[in-house]
Amino acid sequence: MMPTAPSTPTAPSPPTAAVNLPSPYGSCPFDPPPAYSAAARDGAVTRAVLPDGTACWLVTGYDEVRAVLADPRFSADARTPGFPFLSAGQRELATAKPSFIRMDDPEHARLRRMVTKDFLVKRVEELRPGIQDIVDKAVDRMTDGRTSADLVADFALPIPSLVICLMLGVPYEDHDLFQALSRTLLDNHTTRRRAEEAHAQLMGYLARLAEHKRDHPADDILSRLAAREDLTPQETASLGFLLLVTGHESTANMAAISVLALLRDPDQAGLLRNDPELVRGAVEELLRHLTIIHLGLGRAATETVTVGGATIPAGDGVICMLSTANREEGLFAAGSGTGPADLDVTRDARRHVAFGYGIHQCLGQTLARVELQIILTTLLRRLPGLGLAVPPAQLTYNQDNIVYGLRALPVTW
Repeated sequence: MMPTAPSTPTAPSPPTAAVNLPSPYGSCPFDPPPAYSAAARDGAVTRAVLPDGTACWLVTGYDEVRAVLADPRFSADARTPGFPFLSAGQRELATAKPSFIRMDDPEHARLRRMVTKDFLVKRVEELRPGIQDIVDKAVDRMTDGRTSADLVADFALPIPSLVICLMLGVPYEDHDLFQALSRTLLDNHTTRRRAEEAHAQLMGYLARLAEHKRDHPADDILSRLAAREDLTPQETASLGFLLLVTGHESTANMAAISVLALLRDPDQAGLLRNDPELVRGAVEELLRHLTIIHLGLGRAATETVTVGGATIPAGDGVICMLSTANREEGLFAAGSGTGPADLDVTRDARRHVAFGYGIHQCLGQTLARVELQIILTTLLRRLPGLGLAVPPAQLTYNQDNIVYGLRALPVTW
């Protein structure tokens, strides 16, 4: 029987060579923290220590990350003994009323199936013209009478927020509320009390909205969920919570930092501007190169398992570092003179693990891809003079968030 409350395992003291989590960033904002890259060079699986002093395992190799994420002996349920947390707030968010991404099968599969069809390739491709219209109008608003803007607040954040609101049936006029609460919940420094408050506030909002939709249904995801007899009101709100938060935060951060990466590499931007057909592959390469889930994906071993030559005992926590897996030497072929740390929009990067791997792979990845493709091609076409309005050293990043990104991106055109 799965426990209903988080449990902290009794773990041995980590060796002196263990990696401290989270580790500080280096000089390049696009690279994983140097300590993680160094660990990857020394071996695919190494010991690490969490902020509370608990020992865990850091998995940095590509094959090993995929092996852990595909192995049911590594639980995604945050209530499993040994599950690793980087903060008390993160523990609260993951364990209070977990969404299906923090569950194992069969509950995970039962809930995920209820929203899978809304994110299938065929359904998302049908949304492409509407997303293009949203992006075009966002450019119009941003450039109306202006020659500069904050690309995060004025462009990258409103687009996925509006898209997911339309899909879910959430009034976009409430975006200030759910964006602020999302930022609080994703901040690794959020206290347990503040996380509880933000979680309760957003869940209450969605529960009230779902109740309204039971009596006044529309053609949206939340209406369909609210009408189901096999979902409790709590489960309906939880599904809406997951889709709303992940549906705008990840894509917004990925869009802004992708633009920055292209602005800082004009040759790559030029390739994409001159040949828009490259955009599908370019998005995969940007996903690989940037891998904005910088803090990794947590799992807990329910049995003793050997991975990458290391024996991981039952009850130990594991953090899979997607960013180092996507930078593994020789894994993704590229043009002459480019290595895994370089951005190459002609690279075949389709096997990246930026969306995770296995049964918990990101549900909204097709939607994110389409949004990013449209955002990048539209910006490059309509704003050929787009450039940074401040020196790169003045930019600040959400380094303590579960989803990495920029706090602001001042641009001019």
